[in-house]
Amino acid sequence: MKKFTPLVLRIIVAIILIQTLRFKFTAHPDSIYIFEKVGLEPYGRIGIGILELIAGILLLIPKTIWIGATLTLGIIGGAILMHLTQLGIQINGDGGVLFITAIITFVLSSIILYLYRKDLPFKKKQAIN
Repeated sequence: MKKFTPLVLRIIVAIILIQTLRFKFTAHPDSIYIFEKVGLEPYGRIGIGILELIAGILLLIPKTIWIGATLTLGIIGGAILMHLTQLGIQINGDGGVLFITAIITFVLSSIILYLYRKDLPFKKKQAIN
């Protein structure tokens, strides 16, 4: 179980990131509303969608897990900040589902980054010759 937990966490976060892309890339009215409200429509919506796609893919490639987790933390951290400062917890009567999903994604990405901290390039010790 301990061996499969990191993989399961990575898959969950990647699915969350990638499943939201259809709303961003198809210009769903809720997605347009969110990005208009924060002043990032349409370029921010498309750009953040591309970054989420990249992060989701990086989380699934063993050598780039830490990059994907770090990118996800930045993206989702920004989303949480936007919820707390401009959007509010609930968006168009969603009961806070987007906000809660962002919190879950942030926490899971933090756990993933912690689990793969040994892969961080600045954490590796150089051998002294």
